[in-house]
Amino acid sequence: MSTRTTSPMSERLSDLFIQRTGPCVSIYMPTGRRSPEKQRDTARFRQFVDQVGSVLTAEFPVSQAEELMAPLLELAGNERFWEHTLDGVAVLRASDFYHVYNLQRTVPERAIVADSFHIKPLLRIAQSADRFHLLAITRDHARLFQGDRYVLDEVQLDPGFPNTLLKALGEHDNDPQEYTNTSDEIDQQTQRFFRVVDRAVSDQYSKLAGIPLILASLHQNQAAFRTVSHNAQLLDEGIAINPDALTPDDLRERAWKIAEPRYLARLAGFVDDFHSGKARQLATDNLEAITMAVIGGRVRVLLVEDERMIPGRIDPSTGSILHGDLTDAHTDDLLDDLAEFTLRMAGDVVIVPSARMPTQSGAAAIYRF
Repeated sequence: MSTRTTSPMSERLSDLFIQRTGPCVSIYMPTGRRSPEKQRDTARFRQFVDQVGSVLTAEFPVSQAEELMAPLLELAGNERFWEHTLDGVAVLRASDFYHVYNLQRTVPERAIVADSFHIKPLLRIAQSADRFHLLAITRDHARLFQGDRYVLDEVQLDPGFPNTLLKALGEHDNDPQEYTNTSDEIDQQTQRFFRVVDRAVSDQYSKLAGIPLILASLHQNQAAFRTVSHNAQLLDEGIAINPDALTPDDLRERAWKIAEPRYLARLAGFVDDFHSGKARQLATDNLEAITMAVIGGRVRVLLVEDERMIPGRIDPSTGSILHGDLTDAHTDDLLDDLAEFTLRMAGDVVIVPSARMPTQSGAAAIYRF
């Protein structure tokens, strides 16, 4: 069984798309970063656990329900965990899977027991459209942040990450007795430090996340870093200022001004593709047609409206829609099921804010053929 790892949003969600036998428990809730809010969070999570427990004991054997509930009850009493939450929590539990996501973004409250996990909120956070890394670097130390338009948090780097000149070059290379402190020697040290940091960020973060990297550093360091960088995610535009002089919120605002045009352009591209495809019968917003196309592996890109829920599920044997009620232990969100099946068929899923969604049905599919 996959065991719990408490961490920021996972870069890979492939384990969630595996066909598994229900029940699958999905709990989402916003959390606070301050003490009074955290106390309320604990009480609210206990309410969700009780709600899930009532459904499980009513629908499934007692032994099965107790096994599924055990880690949820343990988490509800884990004071240390609740002291370190961010803006949201997602808890997913099945007989062979248990994972807790500590999220940088608030999420709508959900407590669902169904045949598959409810994953749309995680997809919304994980998609690369509005997320970015920010590397704040000086001549002797580096910090890495991850965020979006709403929040920017510093990444807790592995102890072996070369985030200082000393760690990157070693004590001997950083010994002032070994240098005459000429500008050439200092520049060589800086260049080597930047090269080591660039490689570490690229290998350990950028290649895995596939999201843009924004550089925050003094103007002269911008040029020096870009000269040695091989990170494909590094954007040409950066924040040319000493990052230590800015708060994380200041850095976020400046970074979003760089990232937002790319985010909007990407969404606009998908919307244009949809309208163009619909005119040629290569796209649709009809839920029944989308469902059949998803099951048949025809969907290249699926746009799903954020915050929208349509109670129901897909019958994988027929491709038909089975409408239902969310109080039913076997019913989830139809849009969530469409997203999951699309990803299983190697399609792309983009969760779109309601104001930018090009359809009224809650979904838009762009076909492969």
